[in-house]
Amino acid sequence: MKLTLRELFHSTLKNLSLDRVMDSKVICSDRVIEVNGERLDLKPFKKILVVAIGKAAPQMAGAFSRIVAPDVVSGVVIAPEPPVEPLRHFMAYTGGHPYPDAVSFYAAGVVRELLDDLKPYYLVVYLLSGGGSALCERPVSEQITLDDSRELYRLLVTCGANIVEMNVLRKHLSAIKGGRLAERAHPARQMTLYVSDVPPNHPSTVASGPTMPDESTVDDCYEIASRLQLMERFPEPIRKMFTERSIRETPKPGDEAFSNSSWHCLLDNQSAIDELESAARAREWHVETDLSVDDWPVAKAANHLLRRLERMRQENPGRTVALLTGGELSCPVTGAGLGGRNQAFVLDCVPKISGKNIAVLSAGTDGIDGNSPAAGAVADSSTLDRAQEAGLDPEDFQRRSDSFHFFERLGDSLISGATGNNVRDIRVLVAW
Repeated sequence: MKLTLRELFHSTLKNLSLDRVMDSKVICSDRVIEVNGERLDLKPFKKILVVAIGKAAPQMAGAFSRIVAPDVVSGVVIAPEPPVEPLRHFMAYTGGHPYPDAVSFYAAGVVRELLDDLKPYYLVVYLLSGGGSALCERPVSEQITLDDSRELYRLLVTCGANIVEMNVLRKHLSAIKGGRLAERAHPARQMTLYVSDVPPNHPSTVASGPTMPDESTVDDCYEIASRLQLMERFPEPIRKMFTERSIRETPKPGDEAFSNSSWHCLLDNQSAIDELESAARAREWHVETDLSVDDWPVAKAANHLLRRLERMRQENPGRTVALLTGGELSCPVTGAGLGGRNQAFVLDCVPKISGKNIAVLSAGTDGIDGNSPAAGAVADSSTLDRAQEAGLDPEDFQRRSDSFHFFERLGDSLISGATGNNVRDIRVLVAW
């Protein structure tokens, strides 16, 4: 069953290919582009600029250029890895991730210059995907240094904040996020095509929403910092902004900066769940989905999902049952090991599924789980016995946040390599 789950995961990744998705969602005929039912005539525009930021930026920029040809597009691509193939007419930068680096700062400056003094006859197309927050960054205050920014990102990743809370803070502390790129490019026509790595009701947190109206407020920043006890842990220039309550507000829905803008989701976590469900049903399994655990602590989510899986088995005697879920779980770092929330989830399940004919997979669609080289892990009812025979204590690895080395030694790590795409995590629990 573990092998079957691996096959399901890899087939899902294949079907989420950005080339495939761009070709099906972005159509161009007679210089009229159509996305999700909206049609935009390219003929009136004297120039088409593209700003691609995120893990999928090179693929998205290359596909968009091909789709709108013979129109020529130019612009900037910022990603964690250089493009596999050169992109004509683009400046390409390799920014830092998960923490910004000097290139992240420099590339943000290039983007800001590119968007200066644009006219209504310019079209700016933003191609956004996961990881964009760190890859392209410029603090809202010159007093915030690169080291300060990196420390802020480290703090946000490890403090237990969810992705929405992280990005509320990032938006208000950045000169390009929270709609500020759109503000800079106004009055040009602006279109955003994005791959979502955030909860479905928070699209403006993709890459911290550089082109979208920001529904969050400065007061939200103060509340999050207080609740998570971040104030004393902030770098000094950022702490000063909070204590002096001098954080500037971001542009909001209805702002003139967005009067000539549109936004289109190309791919999200539900897309991955749908692909997974189709593959599971093709095996004649009884399949259900449960999306209620988003942002839950790992142990709470595991207990809830395993209880539901057991009910499914009881209600469908003699059948293989599969429970699918997605989103991200809360998993504060407590040790210095390697791993992430997906491997931590599977590790938490190991003693709970021992001897019960249950298999579990959890993995990130970007191919990266936390600070490890794995996308996730798989386990079944024999994993605990195999671990004990190898002298591995699950609780010890869990305590040290070292889930990667636990599964690596058992041969149950899920290694896909970076996919250049990110639509959050997917999990499959199967009982037979």
